[in-house]
Amino acid sequence: MTDRKFRTKLVHDGIRRSQYGEMAEAMFLTQGFVYPTAEDAEARFLDQGDDEFIYARYGNPTTRMFEDRMAAIEGTEDGFACASGMAAINGALSCLVKSGDHIVAARQMFGSCLHVLKVLEGFGVEVTLIDGTKLDEWRAAMRPNTKICFFESVSNPGLEVIDIAGVAEIAHAGGAVVVVDNVFASPVFSRAVELGADVIVYSATKHIDGGGRVLGGIVLGSRDYVRGPLETYVKHTGGAMSPFHAWLLLSGLQTLDLRVRAQADNAARVAGAVAGHAALARTIYPGLESHPQHALAMAQMGSGGTMVALDLAGGKEAAFRFLNALEIVLLSNNLGDAKSIATHPATTTHKNLSEEERALINITPGLVRVSMGIEDGADLLADIEQALSAV
Repeated sequence: MTDRKFRTKLVHDGIRRSQYGEMAEAMFLTQGFVYPTAEDAEARFLDQGDDEFIYARYGNPTTRMFEDRMAAIEGTEDGFACASGMAAINGALSCLVKSGDHIVAARQMFGSCLHVLKVLEGFGVEVTLIDGTKLDEWRAAMRPNTKICFFESVSNPGLEVIDIAGVAEIAHAGGAVVVVDNVFASPVFSRAVELGADVIVYSATKHIDGGGRVLGGIVLGSRDYVRGPLETYVKHTGGAMSPFHAWLLLSGLQTLDLRVRAQADNAARVAGAVAGHAALARTIYPGLESHPQHALAMAQMGSGGTMVALDLAGGKEAAFRFLNALEIVLLSNNLGDAKSIATHPATTTHKNLSEEERALINITPGLVRVSMGIEDGADLLADIEQALSAV
């Protein structure tokens, strides 16, 4: 069958079985590989085949299974697995630019992604930050030396939705590559390739693992890009994924569709129920009609996703009261987990931004990011409502 559906691919694609015919994916915990002869070693370094491996930093059979499965479900030609989501972001961007090149990026972005852009600026790459939700700003920022247009399809933590197709049209007209951090959308709600993205990046630490167990990332795109500049950069700078982590992530993929859809259902239920609560200045969820990009989110993802942002009217003090009153929802800075997690971005994930920089991307002192898990939706709603009452 060549037309396998998404959920089938999550279970079966990319399998490489050994001579033992194991049911579960095999875990190859080896950093190196043995060659029968010196001539074989020379030949492999000259022309490494798809099922031939040299060193775990360059590739590993277990890691390759994860790469192949991710490429199959995302609809790309290839992928390269990295040690973390940030290693994937760094590799995806750094392998494409040099001093004097220009990047246009949405300013609505995770703090560590902004830091990577600042590092590139230090090496002579020009960076222009814009409001990613406004296509006119993308057009105005383009230059002859623009090499990359970079953004989060759904921003962290403000949940702004950026028009992938609109940005892709502008970027491609100017000869730039579209790099999309797609972690909030997850592979379940992704149409990034269809909409024109050239490079898609995931932090596999989030929904793909779903159990809070490991770090991981992956960059997906054309075979020329992945096995060309990207692989060359990552394998020589050391950001490759551990085969043990790849093995766990392969297991996580099998239940990805079931988990993420349950999480999105819980997010929609909670957001709809608490919208307009007296303790909240804003309830931010792309699935709500009140969201500025609601129509775009529905067209682009078909769902509001798994994340809800609650902006407590009483600022930081109210947000902390809310967080400290939660009983089921846990306080952490991860997301996409099977367990529900609440985060206060202003004092954690985005604390290194100035107050002015946070205000520019709508991170208020009262903003709380909630990643919905797979717990019973009634229990989650009851927990959040009682915590709001405590405020």
